[in-house]
Amino acid sequence: MTTDAPESTETRYSISNNVSYLYQVYCSYMLVYKNDTKADGFFDPELLKKSLNILVRQYYKPVAGWFQVSGEDIDVVFDSNKFNDPPVTTQTLDMDYETVSRHVYDSNTELLVPTAPSGVIKPENPNIPMFLVKATYLESNEAMILGVTYHHSLMDGTAFWMFMANWSALCKQLHGQSNLTEFDLPYPPTFGFPDIGHLHDPSKTFEHPEYSLVDADQCFKEFQPGAEKIVEKILEISVEQQQALRQQARDFGVSFTEMLCAVLWKGTNGLRLQLNPEIASESSLYSCAVNPRARVGVSSSLCASPVINTSCERTVSEIAALDLRDIARLVHEAIDKCSGDYLFSSFDFLHQQRKQELYDERNNQIGKKLMLVYVCRKPVKCTVSSSRTFPIYNTDFGFGAPEYVRPPFLPFDGCMRIWPTP
Repeated sequence: MTTDAPESTETRYSISNNVSYLYQVYCSYMLVYKNDTKADGFFDPELLKKSLNILVRQYYKPVAGWFQVSGEDIDVVFDSNKFNDPPVTTQTLDMDYETVSRHVYDSNTELLVPTAPSGVIKPENPNIPMFLVKATYLESNEAMILGVTYHHSLMDGTAFWMFMANWSALCKQLHGQSNLTEFDLPYPPTFGFPDIGHLHDPSKTFEHPEYSLVDADQCFKEFQPGAEKIVEKILEISVEQQQALRQQARDFGVSFTEMLCAVLWKGTNGLRLQLNPEIASESSLYSCAVNPRARVGVSSSLCASPVINTSCERTVSEIAALDLRDIARLVHEAIDKCSGDYLFSSFDFLHQQRKQELYDERNNQIGKKLMLVYVCRKPVKCTVSSSRTFPIYNTDFGFGAPEYVRPPFLPFDGCMRIWPTP
């Protein structure tokens, strides 16, 4: 007599052979929802938690899974009968709307964002959460601030905001219909970690100046406590200014984003040179994060983190002497080089160094770390990430779109984020 082995309920995705392996960090955002009428039942915390659990269990199961480390290989493992549900915490503050808004504006993550552990994936720490939520309510009932933190190996910005739009849509549908089991989601909840080995072209080699090897104990903060403080400024670009930039971009044969990056780089370079003429012969750096999904044939709805970084560097005096058209072309060429084979080369380059770093960390050794060059000191830096096409304000949980969404504060000189307004 024979019996069939019990059917396995476990599924795993390898993240060892794709760029997600490299993004062992957490990212955080704050979404402000205003309760103009001070209505009761505004963002029921139990409904928030229920809708999130349904979303991850039914549509994004790896987000309710675990990391599993075997040697240098890392898998995301999930089980249809066992879930590592995202932790949801709540707090109520005795503040009015204006006061809490200042905390959001000042990026007070300690107050308004869930605390995450180290994002480094280790054998002894496989249960680190993939997604964390902190809902902050006010005694005045004027607003709710939704603080969210996610592990970057699972999602990049594109995938994260699709996830958020799907979560909000599911929660909205549960209002008054708590027994629903099927939901109409605005974005396909596709999940996977595509292997990029087929992108390798052994006949091509690349340099990767967008990264720099630095001492591990010096690489996390550009400015140490007591030194200069990074000050964040907000520059609003009007509709009329955008229209003028779009026309200029068409004239120069570049995209609107590339045109905007060129303006920011040239402007930053000119101001720094004016303040300190002695830097003329030193480095002026442009760098950016690029979403290569379309050019390498990866679905736009796919999770994981295929983002790649690229850069271009000239002297300060060279950038000062170039006209805006030439700088726009430099930006365009830096972004355009992110082909499939460049993506694989970047991954392979970083993967080899990451393996050494993980070995050092697990053996309590201080070695070198490969850092994005924009976190290193440069006389002029213009580091741009664009979120303007993300569905950031398509996150209506049943109480309207957010009043404001706060991107994370990046404490590095020259970091610029192109961010949409409501």
